[in-house]
Amino acid sequence: MAPPHHTVYDGANQNGTVVELAAQEKLQRPDVLNADDFRRQGKQVIELIADYYGGISDYPVHPNVTPGFLRKLLPTEAPACPEPDAFTSALQDVRDIILPGLTHWQSPRHMAHFPASSSTVGALGEALAAGINVNPFTWAASPAGTELEMVVVDWLGKALHLPNSLLFAGGGGGTLLATTGEAILCAVVAARDQKLEQISVGRIGDLVVYCSDQTHFALVKSARIAGIRRDHCREIRTCRANMFALSPMDLHAAMKADVEAGLVPLFLCATVGTTKTAAVDPIGELCAVAAAHDVWVHVDAAYAGSALVCPEFRHVIDGAEAVDSFSMNAHKWLLVSNDCCAMWVKKPRTLIAALAVEQEVIMTDRASEGHDVVDYMDWNINLTRRFRALKLWLVLRCYGTDGLRDHIRSHVRIAEAFEKMVEADARFEVVTERMFSLVCFRLRSPEPDQSGSEETANALNRQLLEEVNAVTSGPYTSFANVGGIYMLRWAIGSTLTEERHVADAWKVVQERASAILCKMESINASRA
Repeated sequence: MAPPHHTVYDGANQNGTVVELAAQEKLQRPDVLNADDFRRQGKQVIELIADYYGGISDYPVHPNVTPGFLRKLLPTEAPACPEPDAFTSALQDVRDIILPGLTHWQSPRHMAHFPASSSTVGALGEALAAGINVNPFTWAASPAGTELEMVVVDWLGKALHLPNSLLFAGGGGGTLLATTGEAILCAVVAARDQKLEQISVGRIGDLVVYCSDQTHFALVKSARIAGIRRDHCREIRTCRANMFALSPMDLHAAMKADVEAGLVPLFLCATVGTTKTAAVDPIGELCAVAAAHDVWVHVDAAYAGSALVCPEFRHVIDGAEAVDSFSMNAHKWLLVSNDCCAMWVKKPRTLIAALAVEQEVIMTDRASEGHDVVDYMDWNINLTRRFRALKLWLVLRCYGTDGLRDHIRSHVRIAEAFEKMVEADARFEVVTERMFSLVCFRLRSPEPDQSGSEETANALNRQLLEEVNAVTSGPYTSFANVGGIYMLRWAIGSTLTEERHVADAWKVVQERASAILCKMESINASRA
């Protein structure tokens, strides 16, 4: 039998004639799934990552680079053909020009953001999921992928002491998404469609969402995407006296005023662990206010949700039995690599009614007929989904809930120790009550009178932040401006952070503060 022929267009033929090439003459595809190459290259990657973990303290946490630096070092076009041993060469570029230009989130001196904690198991779970590379968007498309996700979200929910009503075991259910923003958007859309079915679609312009002025901007963004008017997002003011938590009384007043104006309260986003100060909204009291207006209540516990593995933090979600949905980021503080946001809902059918695909899906399976299977494409925005359940399942199996509790508690103890360090220096003050492992502090104004001292203190702390972050070997920190108070915030949670790293970082802050105050005294003396 003659070998098969493949019809191709010969671009060099000016007459545009079609020519045939024998199979043995066709262009060779790159061998991209060669098992031997994968073993060799995989070992190189593991060695690079291991070296990175071992030497991460040698890097400045935040690089001293300017925009465009990397584009100047790399070619303007991708290569047409790979160079010899291109993979090894590319890894060398990672070492030489990419790693030095990163902000190192795994650094033990990274205090600026809520943690993006990882682990060897979390990283390997990510690699395993990438290698298997399935798309569990329906049960039929990946039966084990779907069912593992169902199992693992119930495992996690039980480990976090969530109400049984949010778990599959209790009639609710959960899913794994990319981010908190995605979770909030899905919840807003479900709440919107449920409400409009009750009051008519034409009243979408009357819907109102509620949050505090400390709520993450993901809520406002999600509401806008869902069609809520910009001026119908109520950001209720908080105060220092209430530790910047959302007041149920103020929420009641806002909803009452909207109802009297002919508007329709729709959605409340309460937060457990706000970004700026880790404030905790009173879930039970807020649910009681929302229930009077049939408002959907979502709890955003992106950062602090991980702490719920510890029973001593269970009280921060008292009243959560009444919420409609709950989300947290396992990739922030629970040793799971980016990205892995877990979301639970009390009534999955409401979420599915808003997000389900009505057209017949290509991939179906007779085995699922007659069974109440979960098709996760109906639980979120995307159809293509990552196999996140695998890495979360591995982390839970390999570290156990006891190990995760020890991980969280170690950082809380370090934060407690740091809080005492700040309190021991009379020049500083802890601005808000420490929550979880976040400490918010500032340098006091040295002015003897109160006139203008707040402005002076704010200016001092802006300068302190800049100088601390400019120290190559020092910590990388951030700020929050809440209630007119400019403060430094240290979020302790990097997997590698130990008390010695915090003590060394605190010395840097003290030294820079001494230099700033000394300079300030000299200027004041010269003016006298």
